Amino acid sequence: MSDTLALPAPRDTDAPLTGGMLWVAAIILAAANFIAVLNMTIANVSVPNIAGSLGATTSQGTWVITAYAVGEAITVPLTGWLAARFGSVRVFVGSMALFGTFSAICGLSNSLGLLVVARIFQGFSGGPLMPLSQTLLMRIFPKEKAAAAIGLWSMTTLIAPVVGPILGGHLCDDYSWPWVFYLNAPIGMVCALFAWNLLKRYTEPLAKNPIDAIGIALLVVWVAALQLMLDEGKDLDWFASNKIIALAVIAATGFAAFLIWESYETHPIVDLKVFRHRGFTASVLTITLAFAAFFGVNVLTPLWLQSFMGYTATIAGLATAWSGVTAVFLAPIVAQAAHRSDPRRLVFVGVVLMGLVTLWRSVATTDMSFWDVSIPLMVMGLGLPLFFVPTTGLALASVDEHEMDSAAGLMNFLRTLSGAAATSVVTTLWSNRIITNHAELVGLADADQSVRTLLDSAGSTPEATLSVVDTMITQQSVMLATNQLMIGIGLAFIVAASVIWLAPKPSRMVEPGAGGH
Repeated sequence: MSDTLALPAPRDTDAPLTGGMLWVAAIILAAANFIAVLNMTIANVSVPNIAGSLGATTSQGTWVITAYAVGEAITVPLTGWLAARFGSVRVFVGSMALFGTFSAICGLSNSLGLLVVARIFQGFSGGPLMPLSQTLLMRIFPKEKAAAAIGLWSMTTLIAPVVGPILGGHLCDDYSWPWVFYLNAPIGMVCALFAWNLLKRYTEPLAKNPIDAIGIALLVVWVAALQLMLDEGKDLDWFASNKIIALAVIAATGFAAFLIWESYETHPIVDLKVFRHRGFTASVLTITLAFAAFFGVNVLTPLWLQSFMGYTATIAGLATAWSGVTAVFLAPIVAQAAHRSDPRRLVFVGVVLMGLVTLWRSVATTDMSFWDVSIPLMVMGLGLPLFFVPTTGLALASVDEHEMDSAAGLMNFLRTLSGAAATSVVTTLWSNRIITNHAELVGLADADQSVRTLLDSAGSTPEATLSVVDTMITQQSVMLATNQLMIGIGLAFIVAASVIWLAPKPSRMVEPGAGGH
């Protein structure tokens, strides 16, 4: 119980939030999750501008993305321990304030080195915001409104990755790259101030357990090595590079040592015991597989549209944003339905729908219009809340209440890691398939010489004719590669949908106050 309960009589400021103040707190928590997830993608389209402004190469500029991902990946699984030792509300408010501070430092950076360091600390600060915004939402909402809390949080998680590139491109094009980071500073500071005033009544007793220094060190080593390997693998030709091999060995060795140490440590930095709950394990596995497939689609679509379909970053973002639009409208309905019916059925239907839409997209052509691209994504948006909302609720309902902060941290960590892995795998496979398809089409294209004859008769030079034919072959190679990957991703969705049936039928729903200690 909180310290305020030791007073002779409760004050009005200690009473649970209700009415308008409850929804103000909910918006603050949702905004915190939104900006944390947003910053995973908002800087992606800004890298060329940042690199040019700071006198760095584009390759060096990608460290701006990697730095945030590494920082975030390290602190997300630590959320449960941080919350137990310092209190969920204190950690959340402190993270928000630090996130705003380091965002401002990012914008003020006059060198790439300073920007990368600031992005690491921005990632450190942003990591706990995702799981804590989730568990605090469920703690402050009464039982009858818990579904709305899950729906609100899920919407921000689904929409933010889509909005990121659009907003980042707009700020870079119409203003300058520092505004990509300045945007977070006032949000972080204002939300921290209001969050403390509204949420301090929900503080809980602290667990002053010894610090698991070895566990922290092992976590930092293997997560950082794995994230660097995933980010740099494609550019360094993966295991043809000694650097990637070394990172893989460090990540694998560190991970094995981490698992062994945490399994026997009395006060582990990451509570792996939550995986003893079959419902949690199956739900998290479903989330990991389905989110990897979803992130693969989200990465592949803008790449294809911008690189070979002539779309600008903004127009490509608008085309992909339609999945978020339909998800927003359906999420509250799904949140209510998940509390009245078997959530496993909703998850299965949602993920299968996403798989079928992805398979539908595997027959795309280079003649597709904006709406030909957007309509399938709009339909996919119907499956997103069916997948994400019930799975999240099922996962957290499967663990004991005092384990919910740890469970949320691990769930968000694995989801984030699956997105990073999907990005590396999809971009690598796409590039390889384009090369393979090009080599195969060269021997098949214009076998009867009709195109060359037509161009020659129009007065084209031999060099120009070869250039036109090669361009046509490249376009078709890219289109084939995109469709081939869509088939693979669609089948991955179907596999992910089947995994949810490994979870037992839930015996309880997430209760208010969940996530406490």
